[in-house]
Amino acid sequence: MKRKRYKFRTAQRINRKYKDRLFRFVFQNKRDLLELYNAINGTEYQDTEELEINTLEDVLYLGMKNDLSFLLGATVNLYEHQSTWNENMPLRGLLYFAELYQRYLEENGYRLTGTGRRLPLPFPRYVVFYNGTKEEPDQIQLLLSDSFQSQGKDELPSLECRAVVLNINYGHNQAIMERCRRLKDYSEFIEEIRRNLRAGMVLEDAVEQGIEACMNRGILEDILRKSKMEVRKMLLTEYDEKAEREYLRKEAIEMGLEEGRAMGLEQGLEQGLQQGLQQGLEQGLQQGIQQGIQKGIQKGICAFILDNLEENIPKERILSKLERRFFLTPEQAREYFEKYGREEQ
Repeated sequence: MKRKRYKFRTAQRINRKYKDRLFRFVFQNKRDLLELYNAINGTEYQDTEELEINTLEDVLYLGMKNDLSFLLGATVNLYEHQSTWNENMPLRGLLYFAELYQRYLEENGYRLTGTGRRLPLPFPRYVVFYNGTKEEPDQIQLLLSDSFQSQGKDELPSLECRAVVLNINYGHNQAIMERCRRLKDYSEFIEEIRRNLRAGMVLEDAVEQGIEACMNRGILEDILRKSKMEVRKMLLTEYDEKAEREYLRKEAIEMGLEEGRAMGLEQGLEQGLQQGLQQGLEQGLQQGIQQGIQKGIQKGICAFILDNLEENIPKERILSKLERRFFLTPEQAREYFEKYGREEQ
């Protein structure tokens, strides 16, 4: 029996200058998109004609643009790529699905009034592909209901939207990567660029050498050889070099904040027994956070120095980078180098 094909009207193009993102560019071919779907869902679809792409083309819906959406069988699938961690993806998904279902109703001639029968809707699946620098597990679920202000312990909300977040950074979700060569190549390509940045290359050189290295190893070779300049332009347009360059420092500060909160809470509770709980919490948290931030920065500086030494970066260049990245004076940079550089020896 032939599956029912749902119709969605193509959106009016209103923003021709909006640049395609690399992830969407890599999976623009139906064959690759179908392979990605099969890898995630454990299915074996072969006929690309069963897949109907219905991405909200060149439309900024409420200031947002989705990456890929498509119909397959009786399902509507929304795929989003994120290079920064975002707890609001379920809300974005809700807004996207609302727009897609609105178009589905209009295209199929369904009305919400004047009928008592239940309208058939395609089953929604929402997947977010995450490749930011913040460490996350292979898979996690984000729920819209977690954003609602609680109204009762056992009360269920009237709305829900579930986003399945897959970590596609290099080394994560190996089983899915093995089933989808395109996704594995994309992960290795991004890691190659990050590896170049960690070695001290400027962004333009990191991208250029990353493209050449991946072409030589057969990674995304067909796309890179055919559309090298386009891929390069997309990367230089959307890549957040500053965030990548300073990820060690940011992670160290976050680590320090977490440790500081824990230390501050403990100290605050102890002082609160003698001076009052509120006063102790405030003082303890403030002191703990300050100490934690400093400790976190020192850990970040240590990791930065050791990583550069492992890459055989000259001492003077490391000192220069320390001054620039961590806002240190030349004297402070040398003190840190003498303190932590010995650990490598």
